[in-house]
Amino acid sequence: MGTPSAPPSVTASAYGARAHARAQEGTPADAMPVVPASEWPEPPPGVAAGDLVWAETVAGGNYTHKVLARGTELRLTDLTGDACAHLLLHCADRPWERMNTADTVKVLWNAYLGEGHLLLSDQGRVLASVVQDTSGRHDALTGTSTLARNAARYGDGTPQSASPAGRELFKLAALKNGLTPRDLPPSVSFFQGVRIAEDGTTVFTGSAGPGASVTLRAEQDVTVLLANVPHPLDPRPRYVCGDLQVVAYRARPTAPGDALWDAAPEGRRAFLNTVDHLTARGLA
Repeated sequence: MGTPSAPPSVTASAYGARAHARAQEGTPADAMPVVPASEWPEPPPGVAAGDLVWAETVAGGNYTHKVLARGTELRLTDLTGDACAHLLLHCADRPWERMNTADTVKVLWNAYLGEGHLLLSDQGRVLASVVQDTSGRHDALTGTSTLARNAARYGDGTPQSASPAGRELFKLAALKNGLTPRDLPPSVSFFQGVRIAEDGTTVFTGSAGPGASVTLRAEQDVTVLLANVPHPLDPRPRYVCGDLQVVAYRARPTAPGDALWDAAPEGRRAFLNTVDHLTARGLA
């Protein structure tokens, strides 16, 4: 349900336009942020409404962004089976430290994202951890779509078009956080899967279906950039992308003694690097 448009006669004057705009207050739309987040009608099980810090539905071909505190959990849900959440993470106060997909894959000896995987920076520190996953269809290898690719495939890839490219939307999200295109490394994506065949070819495995979700935990204060656009390898000729639900709530960071902390020696070292850095700054 979108905001109704007004006939030109109503908005012909500034007074009429103001009255029409104010009359829309409180009108819900299918895809929009909820402010304050505590008004979100469906908090995750066990989460109090007062702990919600971000609640939004992102339509296909759109983007969003938020700075999240260490320990916050971010739950992404594919509402239709056609969402594809492309994600970038930057340290909130040090944007030069950002998610490194190559290290995320090679340090943990696993190219396939899922529960227990850590999203690492190039400093060997954990930016976020995957603490829950019901999809199993993700990608840390391909990256997002580009202006040139979308223009060739759909006829346009600009942000205002009917087929915006992921990188173009990331540029807008970055700008709103003081970042530039130089600050945009390769991204990871959730809800549209990719596997590597034995002969080295990339195989698109598609969606797990409506309602699949993945929950990330911020292990440092992070700037989250999200673009909800079709996966570059989606074979469908049309630009198809469904709504993405984004909900974040206060929790706590991974700590010694937690199962995730000791799940693998490489991960334990990354957590130790993270805590060492935060302790030196008086943040842990």
